[in-house]
Order: sequence, then C-alpha cells, then structure tokens
Amino acid sequence: MMRKIVLVAVNAKYIHSNLAVYSLKAYADARLRRRKSPASGTVEIEIGEYTINQQPDGIMEDIYKRRPDLLCFSCYIWNIRMIRELLPELGKVLPDTEIWLGGPEVSYDPVRLLEQLPQVTGIMKGEGEETFAVLAERKTDPGADLADVEGITWRDSLGQIQDHPWRQPLDLDEIPFVYQDMTDFRHRIVYYESSRGCPFSCSYCLSSIDKRIRFRSLQLVKKELQFFLDAGTGQVKFVDRTFNCRHDHALEIWKYISSHDNGVTNFHFEISADLLNGEELALIRSMRPGLIQLEIGVQSTNPETIKEIRRTMDLGRLEENVKRLREGRNVHQHLDLIAGLPQEDLESFSRSFDRVYALRPDQLQLGFLKVLKGSRMETMKEAYGLLCRDIPPYEVLSTRWLSYGDTLILKGVEEMTELYYNSGQFRTALELLERREPSPFALYRRLADFYEKRALDQMQHARAVRYEILLDFAGENWPEDAEEMRERLIFDYYLRENAKSRPAFAGESRADSRWVRSFYETEAREHRYLTGCGGMDKNQLRRMTHLEFFPLKGEYVLFDYRERDPLTNDGRGIHIAIEK
Repeated sequence: MMRKIVLVAVNAKYIHSNLAVYSLKAYADARLRRRKSPASGTVEIEIGEYTINQQPDGIMEDIYKRRPDLLCFSCYIWNIRMIRELLPELGKVLPDTEIWLGGPEVSYDPVRLLEQLPQVTGIMKGEGEETFAVLAERKTDPGADLADVEGITWRDSLGQIQDHPWRQPLDLDEIPFVYQDMTDFRHRIVYYESSRGCPFSCSYCLSSIDKRIRFRSLQLVKKELQFFLDAGTGQVKFVDRTFNCRHDHALEIWKYISSHDNGVTNFHFEISADLLNGEELALIRSMRPGLIQLEIGVQSTNPETIKEIRRTMDLGRLEENVKRLREGRNVHQHLDLIAGLPQEDLESFSRSFDRVYALRPDQLQLGFLKVLKGSRMETMKEAYGLLCRDIPPYEVLSTRWLSYGDTLILKGVEEMTELYYNSGQFRTALELLERREPSPFALYRRLADFYEKRALDQMQHARAVRYEILLDFAGENWPEDAEEMRERLIFDYYLRENAKSRPAFAGESRADSRWVRSFYETEAREHRYLTGCGGMDKNQLRRMTHLEFFPLKGEYVLFDYRERDPLTNDGRGIHIAIEK
C-alpha cells in the first residue's frame, strides 16, 4: 500500500524557500533507494510550501487535498504561531493522519509541547535527515515500533510520552544535493550550506549549542556551486553560521566562485570580519562588484556586553577589515546590532550604533534580542531581569539595563534607519543632516520623534512622500538649510528614479528649456557625455536620462540610468558646468 508523507514548510515570504524540508526529502529518498528497502516503492514524499501571509484556511484545504498518511511540519519562530493554529483543525479533518513536528522551535521543549498538543504524535529533535528517513521507513508498517529510534520524543501505543536521546550529527557529505530542477526556484532565494555548527558560544544563539563543526567536502561544494552558476541562479544564500571560521574552506570557495563568475549570480555569506586575513581580503577586493555580499554580526561594541554574551570578537580588527572592504566598493556589507543584550543601556547602545554607523555599511540592521528556547540567554532571564514576549519570536521588552520605554525609543530609531539609511535613497540629504546633530543616533532619534509628533508613524507613505517628510523635518529644525536640503533631495531622488512626473517636493524645474533642448540636440550629434549611444536621436536620449539644474551650485546634472551601480542600484550622475 502506497503511503504518502507531506513535509510542510511555512515560509516568512514567497521569495524564501525552506532548505530543511528539501534536505529531509532528498536524504530519505536516497536512503530508501540505497537500502533497497521494501518501503522504497511504497512511500511517496511530497513538499508543501506556504507562507505566513496566506490564510490558514487555504493552507489547511491544500494539505487536506493531499491526503497525507504522515504530516511533518518544519517549525521556526516565524511560523510556529500559524502552525499551532492549524494543528487542532487538521486533527479534526485528518483524524487518521499522524502529525509530527521538527525544527529549532520544537526541539528544546518537546515533552511539554506534546502535553499541550494532543493532535501531535511526535517531535523530531535537532538534525532531522536520518531521523526522518528512519521514520519514513518505519511508518510503512502500521505496527512498527519506534522504541529504538534516536532523536524523537513521541507517544507510544499506550499514549505515554517517550523522550529518546538526541541523534549524533551526520557527515554532511552523506546528504544529497537537494536541487535538481531550478524551475520552482525562479525569482526565489536559494539556500545552501557548506558547513554546520559554530565554533563560538554566543549566548543568544542556538548555533553555539553544537560545537561539532562539520564541513561538506570541497569537491562536492564546487560541483554544486557550478550547478547554480550554470543555471544562472540569481542569489545563493549560504546558511553557514560563520562561513569563514576555517580559512582554507572559505578561501577555496571564494576562489572558485570568483574564477567561475557568470556575471549574474550573487552569493551571500555570514562571516566574522575580524577573522579575515590578508589573502582573503585581497581576493574579495578583486571580485566583480556584486558577486558576493557579506553579513557581519557586530551585535555590540560594549566590551562588558561582548564578554557577558560569551562572544569572541576583535572589534579593532573587524573595523579595520570592514573599512578595507569598503574601500574596494565592490562588496555589499550588512552589519548587525542587537538591542536588549546584557550590560547595554540606552546610552551604551547609542555608542554602539554610532561606532558601527561610522563604518558606513551598505545596511545597518538594528535587531532586537530574541530569547530562543534552548539558548543560554533563556536560562539567564532572571539574572538579567530580562522580560520578553511570551509569543514568538520572544522579542525583548526590557532588561535590568534597558526599560520598555528605552526599547520603544530604539524601535523608532530602527524604523528611521531602515527607511532612510538602509534604503540608500537619501545619501546626500543625510550627509547634510548628520552635520547638524552631535551623532547619527541623535539624528535618527530626533527623526523618529518628528514622525511620532505628527502621527506619521501611524500610516503608510509612498516613496516620494518620504522625501517631503525629510524636507519638512529639516525645515522645522534647521530652516537655514531648507533650500540646500531640497536640492540634495532632488539629487537623491533622480539618482535612483528615472521619473518623468516631477515629485511635489521638488517644486518647479529651474532648468532652462532652451538650454536643455540644445544640450540633447548637441549630445545626439557629438556624444560628449553619453557614450555608446550612436544612432540615437535626442528624444531617445531624453527617455533614458534626466537633466536637472541645481541653482545653488550653478550646474546641471545629467542622470544616466543605462548602467546602474550593482551595489546601490543608483544611476550615474554626470555634473555639467555651465559655460560662462
């Protein structure tokens, strides 16, 4: 009798994919075939991927129509609330289906969860490939015993909860490559892992629990990366927790993608920047702009905080390496801070923010501490006076050092940083504002206060309106800068946007229409500024560019959108002085 197993992933966004369920399916399929198990011809494993933005009824309907005999959910902090909402209803409409859970959100408190969730038969703890494969094989026999299966907590035939030991980690080379047909991954982020485990012991992170770092062999990694390159995959995101913790492994992979660059695929890595050596820095700086992007966890610059969370980091070395990479202008750098860590009050965090901001990352991610089940941070909650939300993602509310009011201040700073700095759309305008405040943190705090005072934080705004708001903000606080601010905002707007409808904040164009017409007529003949445009007439040139006059500087700027910056997506601004 054919038995159907459905692995369910509920992703945060459509563009995401769930590497875990694909890995479980690939491993189980290969294991059953390799062992020529009787189950190999009688088990059908499907993957059902959904998002947290879908209606639960729609997900339940789709799962029901699949008619699974065994239903397995991949559980994380971003989807557990929806999964827990689905479980009681699925238990009603699929009473004969066994439901199992797995993933980090259920691995560290499985007995209590089974007591709370009567619809669930069992929980797979930790790495799931071998455990799921054994389960798939055993479940072809309705009377199969699970008493000897490691890595599970389950209800036996008498309804008693049995909590088995965790399973030993796998050799990563035993896990098959999960991608065969990239059709389903078009326009989605593809995830890949070349290692598991982490050498560090950061108290807020579950990766620190597993000290047994394992690496996939470079021969396999190169072969699999070539598959992505040949397929023209848009982005491959490595999920390795500290990709460069072993220099020879990281260097060899970086050399390979650099020498086999297809000009399209981008690779994302999470690294410790202070571990980068001279050879790695030189290699990275030689890469095509946009080939790789680096996510670098700083978390805090407070030495007491770093010590308390058991983080290993040479901050001076990190800053030096980030600056050296920044000089190359070919790598997108994303630096992270975590608010709510022990020993860090509002003043301390503002210093951390300013110090990281000074490094000018392409993105500064201000995140808030998540108190994860199984982490050391969870065991230290009482000692730290740490209060967090009871519901996922268990985000910090307050600590001994940070009041809830302080947390709300940081929420405002986070929102303004995301809208104005991380968007990359207000660069020259922000440069002016930064000179008017004692620190970047003070600037974004004042901007957040401005939003709150005018109730601007209670509504959605079109992108052009954000420029108007920033102009109003500058006018209220530094009226003497109003016209310069307007010009800077106009420059920022047109550097990114080839808009043919003029935004309201820009006012009437100050360009001389006759001069502009003459410029394009001359440019169509002589191509002094726009190369590679042979055969194009003045109207074609106007459609792919924008010409703006800036009175304070007494110059025109020609914005060319044909070749955008691969890191910022900005067009090219060509300054044209007026001949006197």
